[in-house]
Amino acid sequence: MPRVRNLLLFVVLGAILYFLLSYHVILTNRSTRLLRKSTFTLQYTFFSTKGKSNKTILTIDALREDGIGDLLKKEGLMSEEEEALILQSLNIQ
Repeated sequence: MPRVRNLLLFVVLGAILYFLLSYHVILTNRSTRLLRKSTFTLQYTFFSTKGKSNKTILTIDALREDGIGDLLKKEGLMSEEEEALILQSLNIQ
């Protein structure tokens, strides 16, 4: 019985680690959203947009490449035009 319990514990811990490596948990003023990571990493696993400008958020390569701009637009926190201006000012795209 202890072997089954240990195996179950390792499976649960493995699933939690896989989740943390696979998703960004983005906290906005309105909700908590999941954003799929493009690579397995622990960078920016938990990220809050509160008190940060859209330009500051989009300067983070890992989040920008994983689609934080689209998430901000869906949440109504940024327009398509604002994203284009920010990306242009950062010399991206």
